[in-house]
Amino acid sequence: MLTFDQKLDNLASVALRVGVNLQHDARLLLIGPIEATELMRRITAQAYDLGASYVHVQYVDDSLGLIRAQHARQETLTRVPQEYADMIHTMAARGDAYLRIDGGDPDLMSAADPERVATMVRAGREAMRPVSDLVQRAFMPWTIVPYAVPAWARKVFPDVAEDEAQERLWDAVFAATRADLDDPVGAWHVHIERLQALARRLSGCAFEALHLRGPGTDLRIGLADGHVWESGGRESAVNALRSVHNVPTEEVFTAPHAQRGEGTVRASKPLSYQGQLIEGFALTFEDGKVVDATAERGGRVLQSLLDTDEGARRLGEVALVPHSSPISQSGLLFYDTLFDENAASHVALGRAYETTMRDGVTRPLEALQRDGFNQSLAHVDFMIGSADLDVDGLAPGGVTTPVMRSGEWAL
Repeated sequence: MLTFDQKLDNLASVALRVGVNLQHDARLLLIGPIEATELMRRITAQAYDLGASYVHVQYVDDSLGLIRAQHARQETLTRVPQEYADMIHTMAARGDAYLRIDGGDPDLMSAADPERVATMVRAGREAMRPVSDLVQRAFMPWTIVPYAVPAWARKVFPDVAEDEAQERLWDAVFAATRADLDDPVGAWHVHIERLQALARRLSGCAFEALHLRGPGTDLRIGLADGHVWESGGRESAVNALRSVHNVPTEEVFTAPHAQRGEGTVRASKPLSYQGQLIEGFALTFEDGKVVDATAERGGRVLQSLLDTDEGARRLGEVALVPHSSPISQSGLLFYDTLFDENAASHVALGRAYETTMRDGVTRPLEALQRDGFNQSLAHVDFMIGSADLDVDGLAPGGVTTPVMRSGEWAL
């Protein structure tokens, strides 16, 4: 059995060898929470061992965002240091590998006014839009990997002592990322090949729409003209080598048509959005646009998300995940999208990925939008899958193909 240190080393190796597929003489931008110092140091050491020319490390204290939301003058909340955004964009545009460590308190911003938080979030997204454009196009290798910070562990395991909660969360993190295996990198290569084969099969079906039915959900999602299905592995434009953008990943996904969505969808799991929880929420779509939204908790937060811009009321992603995925079978609610989206099928409000459109990374945005591509500052996944979800693929001419039954693949 591997020790904790061996598993943490494996997680660092997966982040570099699978996540960003770091190459000799490459540069790496590494960003993560201050609690993740130990993992970030191991990643840095391994990156240099792999021949990295430079590792730029940035530590983040999310609590400072809460302090700003609570104490800063209202008129200053829209201000974002442009020199910082320009620095990150320079690194991304140069093709530096981008590795972010995910881990935080799902309830951190609940003590702040949702409208003030929304103002800060929007300003940050506008400033970082050039970077987001490169990320969405998979221009450079990038990935997100988890770290089990104490506040997150307390949320997932509220009924045990903090040390035990963090130990349990680490067990779940190591299992989901395959870091508890003797050869995690090899296991990841096998896993990604399986997901890519499934994505190729769905692309070959050339569905014009999906019909999703489940508890509180009856939604027909038109698919963008010229859409393709993707998995967690994607070749980066800068070096044509595959990186895996989310660790863990269990999904295959594609682009909905921004103007073609009818019906109602109900979230099957809470959504932690910018440190604020939204629970028990449902959305109704007409002509691809949200026309009604309800929530048992976090209604103001949900509304602020929908009000980000016109595209935030439309879908930019539909992703299918079997209920039997390892993360789902853990039986845990992670309150973290990186994990929960890989436990259940989901959709995303906001911007689509150019990589889910045929020739999407080379065609002009206006041409993609004519084919149904959704544009927005936002891209927020929320979970709709369960053991009761059925999905049909609708082909031109009215042919219906079962894609999922009771949350499992039926293809």
